[in-house]
Amino acid sequence: MTRKFDYFVMFAEMRTGSNFLETNLNAYPGLFCHGEAFNPHFIGYPNRDALLGFTQSQRESDPFQLLQAVRDQQEGLHGFRYFHDHDPRILDTMLNDPRCAKIVLTRNPAESYVSWKIAQSTGQWKLTNVKRRKGGTAVYSDQEFEAHLAALQGFQLKILNALQVSGQTAFYLDYEDLQDLGVINGLANWLGIDERLDGLDESLKKQNPEPLAEKVENFGEMERALSGLDRFNLTRTPNFEPRRGAAVPGYIACAQSALLYMPVPGGPVPQVAQWMADLDGGQDVQDGFTQKTLRQWRSDHAGFRSFTVLRHPVARAHHVFCSRILNDGPGSFPRIRKMLCHLYGLPLPQSGIPDGYDAARHREAFLAFLSFVQDNLQGQTSSRLDPNWASQSEILAGFAGIGQPDFVLREGEMPQMLPLLAAQVRRADAPTPAMAGADEPFALAEIYDEEVEAKARSAYSRDYLRFGFGDWSDQAA
Repeated sequence: MTRKFDYFVMFAEMRTGSNFLETNLNAYPGLFCHGEAFNPHFIGYPNRDALLGFTQSQRESDPFQLLQAVRDQQEGLHGFRYFHDHDPRILDTMLNDPRCAKIVLTRNPAESYVSWKIAQSTGQWKLTNVKRRKGGTAVYSDQEFEAHLAALQGFQLKILNALQVSGQTAFYLDYEDLQDLGVINGLANWLGIDERLDGLDESLKKQNPEPLAEKVENFGEMERALSGLDRFNLTRTPNFEPRRGAAVPGYIACAQSALLYMPVPGGPVPQVAQWMADLDGGQDVQDGFTQKTLRQWRSDHAGFRSFTVLRHPVARAHHVFCSRILNDGPGSFPRIRKMLCHLYGLPLPQSGIPDGYDAARHREAFLAFLSFVQDNLQGQTSSRLDPNWASQSEILAGFAGIGQPDFVLREGEMPQMLPLLAAQVRRADAPTPAMAGADEPFALAEIYDEEVEAKARSAYSRDYLRFGFGDWSDQAA
């Protein structure tokens, strides 16, 4: 079968995620990315003497020989990363060659600038172990950023114009697309590779996942300088969670009433399901949907209403900790508990609740769990991101592929809102739902304080911002 391309180039810049993308491309059989092959300061990778049989001095004498060597490799499809300040002599040749696959990787310029400044100050350009992360901050310089932005925009415009003039197209990715396995597999398909990855590489960790406001020492000056350029989203909370599907098998429908519940794991799911059963006189709810059976249910229940229920982030995290980590029975996560003990200092044995386990120890363990959750949500651990502690905002975003819920309720509103919701489907005799009982072995109220709230707010800043959650103590009062 004839190949679509003879070679590929990844147009990117420093701090755009190009290392991560290269690592994942090299995981496909038949794809070979050779680093920064035309970086003027080294060949391929730092501390390498040669690439594909060419030394750096040979490349400097004639870069087209190395380019031809990349193109002529017989095994698989080969390519390299190319930044705006790499050898300009080969740029037009690549841009004008339709047999060269163009991958264009971009990132918010403000974020890449700050990341670059921090890497300069710490000397850490890659991170494979979050425990070895070197913290640092950046100092914004107006002139420096303007030069950075001009270089990036000029390079991107040159690429775009060359592709338009020659009638070519490129495969465009943004920094946050790199966490989407479907997008990466789509790129491989576009390159003509038949194999698909089952998961993304987990060796490289994000070095600076905090919002810009926490990474820039003179953030106020930066914000004022760029106040007219809102496309930089300076106050946006970074989102490194993988995009989630709709989890249709977890949907719950009444046996008779036209109500569809789209649960958020870790929320008051048993209480809502029981209310739905009681609404229909004790008949079992319907669950275990597929997309086909869900379409059929919707078709059979004209005028149905769908809803979900949010739980306060602190209460949800505490419930998940008690039921999934502290508990070692059915539904528990023993492997994650073992990892928490080893890497996060969880003050617990690898199973069971030890003698003398009191509220103080429980609070310490819960804080350790919240530290893990924050790192996990920011993509800085090798552990799976389980739906039980995934951001509720990301779970709701996942519903969109199947259909957003008509109503988004808060747990504390259930006694008032669920009967009103039932009235929407002509059920005026709705019972009052039962509320969830206190977690065991210690209720959240027994360990809650300002530090717990601050830790949860840091881990779930997107949920607090998007849903307007206040402190849990205000809700519980």
